[in-house]
Amino acid sequence: MDKNKYYVNIGTKEISINKDGNNDEFIVHATEDEIINLRELFDEIEQADNRSFWRSHVPFQPYHQDQANDDFDASMKEAFQKIYDFGDEETKGLIKQMGVLEL
Repeated sequence: MDKNKYYVNIGTKEISINKDGNNDEFIVHATEDEIINLRELFDEIEQADNRSFWRSHVPFQPYHQDQANDDFDASMKEAFQKIYDFGDEETKGLIKQMGVLEL
């Protein structure tokens, strides 16, 4: 399968074939199926983030005992791993610098 260049901003959960504004936090080269998988992962992150937002209004439930936060953290780690795997050398170097993965 052919790989295309994509611009990814994990903060805004944006994946684009076109560079626009600040959407080039990371540059990846991936197949269409790989990008669909990454978009689905971004959807999971968004859902977990929404669940943890509502949980944050429950004062007696600590962060470390919250499944939504665990799901968010696991999905973020998985997203960073995929971005690293598909990333160009600059992207890989940036993720290594960030220390978000055990490389």
